[in-house]
Parts: sequence; structure tokens; C-alpha cells
Amino acid sequence: MTAETTLKEAGHKMERAVEVTREEFAGVRTGRATPAILNRVTVDYYGTPTPMNQLASFSVPEPRLLVIQPYDRNAMAAMEKAIMQSDLGLSPSNDGQVIRLAFPQLTEERRKELIKVVHGRAEDGKVAVRNVRRHAKEELERLKKDGEISEDDLNRAEKELQKLTDQHVARIDELLSHKEQELLEV
Repeated sequence: MTAETTLKEAGHKMERAVEVTREEFAGVRTGRATPAILNRVTVDYYGTPTPMNQLASFSVPEPRLLVIQPYDRNAMAAMEKAIMQSDLGLSPSNDGQVIRLAFPQLTEERRKELIKVVHGRAEDGKVAVRNVRRHAKEELERLKKDGEISEDDLNRAEKELQKLTDQHVARIDELLSHKEQELLEV
């Protein structure tokens, strides 16, 4: 293992931490209808927990309305039940063909709660990035101890690692400010 390999691996893991944070943000409900909100909802489909996005197609005909078109109409009741049991706070209505989810206007209080949730998830993402940095730093120090890299290489690699960390933390901050603006939008 070389310093470059360690840095490359750390970069991939940090990238993954940013992606996970982005996915977490997608699951936080704003005042707008978006199919991404149902990514974490699983439906008991004939005894098998199945992600909702595998059982239906979604459309957003209006900014506050999500229409779910099940591939199998027999799964409609199970899909409605899964939505009701989720932490989304939405009430589905169906007409026998499609399920409609109306997104109510967010109250000021709910917006503030959601912003706290988003801040927590952003912090989790930053912690994940920092943990990757710590492990990579330990690996670099082990390489130095084993005589595979010099002191100069170690210093260079650690500076590069810090730069990588700063870039990924900044991307999470960027995602956070974008999500905050989305939540504050009336």
C-alpha cells in the first residue's frame, strides 16, 4: 500500500459520505412534492419488505401533489399503510387507480424542526468524513513506521488528506445551505 493508494481510498470513502448525506437530505420533507421522499418507505408486498420505488411510478403534476401509480393495484392498500406508518406525516388518498399525496404547507415551527434535523444529518456526514481522515492518517503513519514512505512523503500526504477533508466538509456545508433555503422557501 502506498500513500497515493491510501489517499485515493480516503477520497472515495469521503465521496460516499457526501452522497449518503445528500440522500439523507432528499428524505427530509420540504413543502414541495418529490418522489425522493419515499426512498426510505418499504411496503410489505406479499410478505416481502419492498422499496416503494420498485412497486410504482411517481409523478408531480403540481408543486404540492405527488401521484403514485402502482404497477400492481393489489398492492395499493399495503402502499397506503406503509405511507401512514412512515414518519412523513402525510395522509394518502386513493381513487382505485392512483394514490395521491398532498403536501400541506409547512408551519414555521415545523420548518425550524426540520432545519434542526438537517443540521444533525449534516453533522453526521462531517463526522463520517473526519473518521475517514483519521483512519487514513493512521494508515499513513503506519506506512512511515514500516519505512515504506519518508517523513517528507508523510507530511505531503497529510496535507493532501487535509485538503481532501476540507473539500468534502465544504460540499456538505453547501448541501446543507441549499437544503435550508429549500426548507425556508414558502
